[in-house]
Amino acid sequence: MVKLRLKRCGRKQRAVYRIVAIDGRSRREGRDLRKVGFYDPINNQTHLNVPAIIYFLAKGAQPTGTVHDISQKAGVFTEVSLNQTKFY
Repeated sequence: MVKLRLKRCGRKQRAVYRIVAIDGRSRREGRDLRKVGFYDPINNQTHLNVPAIIYFLAKGAQPTGTVHDISQKAGVFTEVSLNQTKFY
């Protein structure tokens, strides 16, 4: 199963995270399928590749709790629901 999760980068005491699509069985620092965003909790900055996130969610990827909250604040799930209503 593919998951959207955070991958830790940065230096000690100054963590930044990449939001990646990764196989659920892989470890946190494992090889990712695709980088779909960036999150800096210290400066509270996010950068999301929304079309890539929507693509993986449509294919059945499960976001972790933190990625779900970040995506929800960015309005990704409203775009997903809008895209789903267009197809029907």
